[in-house]
Amino acid sequence: MEDIKFSTAGFRATTADGLTAQAVQRLAYGISEHILEHPFYGFEGSGYRKHCQERGKKLKNPLVFVGFDTRFLSKQFAYVAANALVQNGITVHMSELPLPTPVAEWAVLNECAVGAVVITGSESPYYVNGLKWISYYGGIANNEIMQDIEKRIPSPSAQILKASSTEFNSLNAAVVVTKDLRKSYLAHLEKLINTRALKKSKLKVAVDPLYGSAKNYLRFFLEKHGVNVTGIHEEDDVLFGGTVPNAGPVSLTELKKLVTGKKMHLGIACNSDCDKFGLIDSDGSWVSPNEIAPMILDHLVRNKKLKGRVCRSVITSTLMDQVAKANGLMLRETPVGFKYITELMTSGQYVMGMEESGGLAIANHIPDKDGLLACLLAVDLMATAGKPLKQLRKDFYKKYNQLFDQKVSIPKTETEINRIMERLDIRPPLSLNKTSVWRIDSTDGFKFILKGGSWLAIRPSSTEQLIRLYAESQDEKTPTALIKEGKKIIESIV
Repeated sequence: MEDIKFSTAGFRATTADGLTAQAVQRLAYGISEHILEHPFYGFEGSGYRKHCQERGKKLKNPLVFVGFDTRFLSKQFAYVAANALVQNGITVHMSELPLPTPVAEWAVLNECAVGAVVITGSESPYYVNGLKWISYYGGIANNEIMQDIEKRIPSPSAQILKASSTEFNSLNAAVVVTKDLRKSYLAHLEKLINTRALKKSKLKVAVDPLYGSAKNYLRFFLEKHGVNVTGIHEEDDVLFGGTVPNAGPVSLTELKKLVTGKKMHLGIACNSDCDKFGLIDSDGSWVSPNEIAPMILDHLVRNKKLKGRVCRSVITSTLMDQVAKANGLMLRETPVGFKYITELMTSGQYVMGMEESGGLAIANHIPDKDGLLACLLAVDLMATAGKPLKQLRKDFYKKYNQLFDQKVSIPKTETEINRIMERLDIRPPLSLNKTSVWRIDSTDGFKFILKGGSWLAIRPSSTEQLIRLYAESQDEKTPTALIKEGKKIIESIV
């Protein structure tokens, strides 16, 4: 059992090494037992039952959606999971198309399912794959759920595995229903996006699904509502064109060329399972989530009249704080990991939750991050205003102070990481860049906040053996200087 452990976004491992048909089958049996027995999150659980009552629905049998991304063997692994679930008496609806994680989450909420399994490696390299469990509230499983499932995973030698076939390349069609989950999700997005403005906008948008699940969604939605779309990387390629499908600036080089070469107004992209997004402006510049998310928040409040609180992770830009304060919205800071934001979004009190790596959630939708919606909201912002993004950014910074940020990741061993964090706890720096440290936030790693508002954060990655450094300031050169000092501090310790 020790070989299967969940990270912040589910189980993930190298295909044919840690992730095998048997590993998926074991996970599915652990999930099945969780569904049938957990007193709160399970089918007979008090939390799930209350959730369904509030929506006026009552299912006779537990329903689980099963989907897959475009990676090598994802569909076959999804078959293994689906077959194992039905063997435990669980009704399974299988996605016909590659399934974005946010679409699976919407399906769970819309039909009051007890959960969903998505086979995906998200933004990992092509040789990595994994399994996400989405709970009934429409978000990735929280720590309590993941720990419960881990306890229930059978050992590789368990009799229950020997008594059933993995049926690796076939689906038990007699008991598994296949469905197109796209229609309901896109119909819901039409309630969140100003489709009339899209039709009048005459926008030209470049779309890059990075060979992932977004290929059946972004183009389809935009073209339906009158947007001129040019796409790349919409075909199947399990190697993702030799890049990592993370919607960051390095992976969007070809999208940048398309936008500038064809004189498009905007380029939009999602990682392979669509839980994060990336944008390219008309001049080919990459637009940081730290910049566009506060602009979208301002758009939601001013143009869509949404109200509520705002939440962001501790290392996300404080530009969000400026927008929240100007609009009278309370802001809450969370540790790194979107699960903390999801927990707040499920309360119904928050208008937006955001993290700097490209995760964004809004009210009246799923409580988890949705890269598809984030991309469409950026287009919606431009169409509603009738202005290019460059002009919207200028207008935005007439109201708010522009901030500059930088992020780097440094590989370190587990021993080195522990030594760094221990030393920072015992003997933290009292000044950085010739400025006194005003406050230290230890919510997640260490965030050294300087007089004047500039800050440097140092924290270990929760998924890789990396030390991550983040810096932000109103001065364009200061983040580089802070990162440089952060590197010196780390090297002096190890």
